[in-house]
Amino acid sequence: MKKDSFPPGFLWGGATAANQCEGAYDSDGRGLSNVDTIPSGPDRMKVARGELKMLDCQPGYQYPAHEAIDFYHRYKEDIALFAEMGFKCFRL
Repeated sequence: MKKDSFPPGFLWGGATAANQCEGAYDSDGRGLSNVDTIPSGPDRMKVARGELKMLDCQPGYQYPAHEAIDFYHRYKEDIALFAEMGFKCFRL
């Protein structure tokens, strides 16, 4: 095997992280998770580190995880894009 080649059967793939892609925080009875209450802006890291308690969504804040890329509703399209790129595996 050449030094700069991949072994036979090597699987190319991709992965996602729920807080970046899930969305649908209020769909189908899901309920809030801890990442759903982390706002964007200056308080983001304080909430993420637990220095500022935010156990529910507060008015005046934006919560990126609420919509994210909406994988919850678009997973079939997104997985098809992975296949189109030639990926053979996917980690969620």
